[in-house]
Amino acid sequence: MLASAFAGAKGDSASELSAERIKAHVAYLASDRLEGRGPGSRGELLATEYIAGELKKAGLKPIGERGTYFQPVPLLRIVTSPKSTLQAIKGKTTIDIPCEKGFSGRSQTQKEIEEFDAEVVFVGHGITAPEFGWDDYKNVDVKGKVVVLFTNEPPSDDPKFFGGKALTYYGRWTFKFEEAARRGAKACFIIHTHQTAGYPYSVVRPLVGAQLKRDAGQPALAFAGWLSQAAGEKLLSLAGRTVEGALQEADTKGFKAYSLGFNLKGNISSRVERIVSNNVVGMVEGSDPALKSEAVVFTAHWDHLGVGRAVLGDTIYNGAADNATGCALLIELARAWSALSPRPKRSALFLSVTAEEKGLLGSKYYTRKPLVPLGKTALNLNFDMILPLGVPESVVVTGAERTTVWPTVKAAAAKNHLEIEADQRAHLGVFYRSDHFSMAQAGVPAFSVAAGMKIKGKPEGFARKAHKEFNDKAYHSPQDELKSEWDFSGFVVLARFALDLARDVANADRLPTWNPRDEFRPARDKLGLRQAQDADQEKKSVQTLLNDQVTAWNKGDLPGFMKGYWESDQLTFFSGSTRTSGWKSTLERYRKKYQSEGNEMGRLSFKELSIDFLGPEHALVRGRFLLQLKDAKATGLFTLILRRTPSGWLIIHDHTSS
Repeated sequence: MLASAFAGAKGDSASELSAERIKAHVAYLASDRLEGRGPGSRGELLATEYIAGELKKAGLKPIGERGTYFQPVPLLRIVTSPKSTLQAIKGKTTIDIPCEKGFSGRSQTQKEIEEFDAEVVFVGHGITAPEFGWDDYKNVDVKGKVVVLFTNEPPSDDPKFFGGKALTYYGRWTFKFEEAARRGAKACFIIHTHQTAGYPYSVVRPLVGAQLKRDAGQPALAFAGWLSQAAGEKLLSLAGRTVEGALQEADTKGFKAYSLGFNLKGNISSRVERIVSNNVVGMVEGSDPALKSEAVVFTAHWDHLGVGRAVLGDTIYNGAADNATGCALLIELARAWSALSPRPKRSALFLSVTAEEKGLLGSKYYTRKPLVPLGKTALNLNFDMILPLGVPESVVVTGAERTTVWPTVKAAAAKNHLEIEADQRAHLGVFYRSDHFSMAQAGVPAFSVAAGMKIKGKPEGFARKAHKEFNDKAYHSPQDELKSEWDFSGFVVLARFALDLARDVANADRLPTWNPRDEFRPARDKLGLRQAQDADQEKKSVQTLLNDQVTAWNKGDLPGFMKGYWESDQLTFFSGSTRTSGWKSTLERYRKKYQSEGNEMGRLSFKELSIDFLGPEHALVRGRFLLQLKDAKATGLFTLILRRTPSGWLIIHDHTSS
């Protein structure tokens, strides 16, 4: 039943979803004939023509260049020569690090020759995060120098400190290179360990990469690369250190960067080729004359690694799970959406992007050249590397809770009998490793949809074990091939969930956004999407503060009540014509009046509240208070001015009259 069913909910006339069709798409896209679907290759041509053909068969409108399904993406293919050299020099001692086996990476300057000979500075994790009180670059100038560091970030179990166990963007290798370039470093090398990267060195070993054309004036590293752990041990030994010891230093609060006392000399030769790859895109127009200019966007990357170094005698990196599965699901979703009746109000884009494996380049390019304005893009649902393990009883939607779509996500999950599961791979920074991240950075509410670890009829730990085996033995290797034991029946469940969710968003009265104070919210606001529902959410936050004050007062918890006030000398409190200035003085006033001997706090309540906003950072609250004491009752009016702070709304002015 699950193998071919799109719920016959009332009003739906979508044709049935088919697990067999999805499997057939994977079989073709991951076949040896497509040679690993490398951008700019014959495999790309076959893959993109196939996807475009399927979108056409499904009835989607071509909205690419010149009325086609293709959005050209100009790229530079950067191939580091294996003859490139790297030497560590300390006095008369020279250590040669072999290219590919010992170091890998690419120049960011997009030049054919880059040379450097510079002092090496160890900068820990290479993080500057003022909100967490962490700065690995504090009091050190790395301009013109080579920085060596670890990927990942300081270990934490506290969600308020680097996201706890979940990796933040500070931990991603892309951030390390970006920050090093911003600091003016000449080159940056990440010491690879399986512990910090989450995957073997073989994943970062290839010398072939791609880049979008660099903007004039954009900071760039002469070389951005990796060192194998063995190479890292050799280098650090020149400074009397080890990889394990250096990592412990990097993990320690208060770490200070230091020179390793030797130079790295590099001669990097690169082949730079201009190529044009393609995103594949089709649209199903919405039914509402006003809202059809807005859209939900489904994404999945079609590319993989092409043909490369032989592993177990195989040179074709087929990319069956990564990401023929996501593409196949995207095609099936497009077919089902096109058949929906009645058609949703907003349009839907089905976008299969290129060069995800090269650094999310196809999706980055799309955000620079969107086919539907980002300010009119409601939501991005992304599908990437979904192992076909059977019917899921849980779903992973990391990042959804950070958006105003969250209630709709929960409703769609409940409708499809799916438990929302915390991402058990969050420590690997999965949120920052797929194409939805490009959309999120551009302001669009975006997240990936994936099956959770609970699989119907399978023992606990089955999915976790399968993911670990895939990560250790097949990820980014020729062994990522279609497996006979794969069970695609669960893809129907995920598709149904995604369709229900996206359709509700497409029919909603308003476009969604990121939650207040989320890292991506400023980008959304720049698109002109600060909306009425934002004010509703802020009103709820203010109401919560007032409710917490009432609760604390009625428990006799004066310090708890005072948490609602700004702890500053600039706080002002008026009772009638009597003014009290400062948080401490206000606390003392309350203590004398309500907690001195013989006095009581009574029971407090607020009535007839009105909440208005005086701009994005200030709120005006007016209402009536009632204080019921043992033998008396006090009532009156109050006016509050609140200020939005990093920790939430706080009262900065209180004027009460009896």
